[in-house]
Amino acid sequence: MWWPLTGKVDAGNPERTLEPPAIDTGPFGYRALPADIQQLNLRAVTTADLDITAISYAAYAHCAGSYVITSCGSSFGDGYGPKLVARASKEGMSLAEARRRRLRIAVPGRHTTAFLVLSVLLGRDGFEPVELPFDKIIDEVHGGRVDAGLVIHEGQLLFGDRGLALVADMGAWWKEQTGLPLPLGANAVNRRLEDRFGPGTLKRVVGSLKASIDYALANRDESLAYSMTFSPLKTHAALTRYIDMYVNRWTVDAGGEGIEAVQLLLRRGADIGLLPDPGPVEMLVP
Repeated sequence: MWWPLTGKVDAGNPERTLEPPAIDTGPFGYRALPADIQQLNLRAVTTADLDITAISYAAYAHCAGSYVITSCGSSFGDGYGPKLVARASKEGMSLAEARRRRLRIAVPGRHTTAFLVLSVLLGRDGFEPVELPFDKIIDEVHGGRVDAGLVIHEGQLLFGDRGLALVADMGAWWKEQTGLPLPLGANAVNRRLEDRFGPGTLKRVVGSLKASIDYALANRDESLAYSMTFSPLKTHAALTRYIDMYVNRWTVDAGGEGIEAVQLLLRRGADIGLLPDPGPVEMLVP
């Protein structure tokens, strides 16, 4: 969703721009800052210094005073999502066993939506979280250093290659419980931009974000080729499958159903004492 707006940056050196923006960015220039989602979550919650950031919906509850989420750019899983996995065995590990044993579970960060949904599923104190970078979790589970792991991003497609088995799919459980898609990540724009650049800035910025998404979707092959430089998925088929999972109608516009799902998710987090109640969910539209 970003390259038409920021230009294509070098995956190995994000300070180096390989190609200029593909769309008219209006009065503002945009610079890409690739980073781990938990790092971005913590930055939004602690310093709120970025003008625009990707953010987990769970983290949004902690920084709603600083950021407003946008109606475009979200990732929703429709009956699928982050996965709780364990080493494969003859017996396998059931969800009931996971609830009974209070497992040591590697998680990609306490501010991620994956951690929030797992906490709702198993109980806030129903497991011992071990925070790790998301791309280290499969190795830790495979090596037996934790009982299970909560995998996000491309790990959702790769865990079986390392001999791990599915215990529970957060998105499937959420859909079964609520009938709604699982909201995972969003774009968020800093509210201070209005003070810095004047009234109407937020709508102007979200309009540019929407234009970038529309351009990327209209030039899908180019988007896939560029995404491949960042992804551990090394075949076109695997990357297409992954992107098809999370680039969907709610990415273009979360709409009423998306807002309903976000509101319910944050309420569930507040109910178990994991999140502050952010109040009514506001989404910025172009």
